[in-house]
Amino acid sequence: MNDQLGNWKRTHRCGDVTAEYIGRDVCLMGWVQRRRDHGGLIFIDLRDREGIVQLALDPDRDLASHSKAEQVRNEYVVAARGKVSPRPEGTVNPKMKTGEVEIEISELLILNRSETPPFMIDEYAEVAESIRLKHRYLDLRRPALQRNLLMRHRVAKTVRNYLDSQGFIEIETPVLTKSTPEGARDYLVPSRVNTGSFYALPQSPQLFKQLLMVSGFDRYFQIVKCFRDEDLRADRQPEFTQIDCELSFVTRDDIMNVMEGMISTIFKEAIGVEVALPMARLTYAEALERFGVDNPDLRFDLELINITELVVDSQFKVFADVAAGNGLVKALNVKGSATFSRKELDDLTDFVKIYGAKGLAWVKVTEKGWQSPIAKFFTADELAALNRKLDAQVGDLLLFVADKPSVANEALGRLRGHLGQKLGLADKDSYKFSWITDFPLFEYDGEEKRHVAVHHPFTSPLVEDIPLLDTDPGKVRAQAYDLVLNGSEIGGGSIRIHDQAVQSRMFELLGIDHEEAREKFGFLLDALSYGAPPHGGIAFGLDRVMMILTGADSIRDVIAFPKTQKAACLLSEAPNEVNEKQLQELGIRLRTRQK
Repeated sequence: MNDQLGNWKRTHRCGDVTAEYIGRDVCLMGWVQRRRDHGGLIFIDLRDREGIVQLALDPDRDLASHSKAEQVRNEYVVAARGKVSPRPEGTVNPKMKTGEVEIEISELLILNRSETPPFMIDEYAEVAESIRLKHRYLDLRRPALQRNLLMRHRVAKTVRNYLDSQGFIEIETPVLTKSTPEGARDYLVPSRVNTGSFYALPQSPQLFKQLLMVSGFDRYFQIVKCFRDEDLRADRQPEFTQIDCELSFVTRDDIMNVMEGMISTIFKEAIGVEVALPMARLTYAEALERFGVDNPDLRFDLELINITELVVDSQFKVFADVAAGNGLVKALNVKGSATFSRKELDDLTDFVKIYGAKGLAWVKVTEKGWQSPIAKFFTADELAALNRKLDAQVGDLLLFVADKPSVANEALGRLRGHLGQKLGLADKDSYKFSWITDFPLFEYDGEEKRHVAVHHPFTSPLVEDIPLLDTDPGKVRAQAYDLVLNGSEIGGGSIRIHDQAVQSRMFELLGIDHEEAREKFGFLLDALSYGAPPHGGIAFGLDRVMMILTGADSIRDVIAFPKTQKAACLLSEAPNEVNEKQLQELGIRLRTRQK
């Protein structure tokens, strides 16, 4: 039978007992990382959330405790009393915070025993993720995951303290709400009380935080759960956490400045990094022109170069036809990479095809000139002009994509990011932020033959572009902004439409008629008619920020109980079937269960 705590009281956590405590009596409690029997002396590495400390049990000091230590196995829960002592000469472990000391144990209690765990609770244990997620309560004992979640706690605390100092009020918004179109599928919750009707889990608190601005709260924030029923990947979960903010009587510059302060405070407090302010700003058009994508990694200088005008009259038909047909021909000069093998070049070609490119032309710049299947199609003058434009030097590798602008930019932009990783161009210890602004307000959906909102239908156009709503909607720019860090979008927001007439016009351009607008957004339109202030906001993906701060490879490593890429929880076995009685109460019949 397990010993009981009785009058035992923990005095310190394991990882906190350092050399400054030498000579003091301590009482520790935790899990056994490992036990080592040295033929008389027994050593136990005791672990809790703060770290590991070594216990030394000598039969000459306390025979009863030594006898209990002989029974101890990995993951037993124990309590121990003893004196902090310096480790003997030659046994100090400089890699451990507690590596200079050990605890000379005078009493030991076994609080609970453990079955042999399915994997070692070790910093570097190589275990299949499916096994780890099935036994997540054990996985969470691992020091790496505990550090991640402890940092997440500190970041959330930092966010609350900072936003409070800036006059923000934390207000909760509903989890059971109305289904409204916000870009992804809703998770629906059937109502028993209102049979046949459904709630939706919020994709964001968007409408409610705008209503809070109409209500006069001025500055709102919430660290909030959001839900989207979409395909998953390493940095996406069906339920995720946002740092959600909304402000009244502000411009987008005001919002950016406040948020830069928050992000810089997070990085300083969490990992001791000083973020240079103000952060870089790029327009959407500039980001696409230079980097091909709207979330560029600015840790390295490799940029796209537009050569369309130089090749429009060339004899290389692939380039010339694209250039003449209002397409783009763009290139990358990968300095010093002419050593790439044909296999590597074929792999790069396959990579750009993922993003719709028909192919990838390449040139190796040698002392004898261009080495490439396409070299013969260019005159000496054209080659000279291209070399100047591309700053081509001996040893460089030139890569080209020719296609419609959206494909050329994205394919080559993604290739840029891929090469940055492959060639180690990005400093892993560097953090490069950039605001991306002036996004298009609309994009045209060729299948549905109508415009759709790039962000969401509540985003305000730039004031100077409002006349274009009636004449050329495709050219209207949005008062929207994303914050990008090392190639990942970590936050995004916009100035909202606060004028009911402009909001109604926006719905019209999106093909949402008056009846549909009233049905889906009537409560917002009503609110805007009662003196809505100018307002805007932003939301940061806390999970993604934590992934970057901790250096985790997967977003699942910064969430306590994550789901798999099939949106399943291996621990609780959710989602699961429910019984027929529950379905009947909700007025639901499943086709797969019909007999």
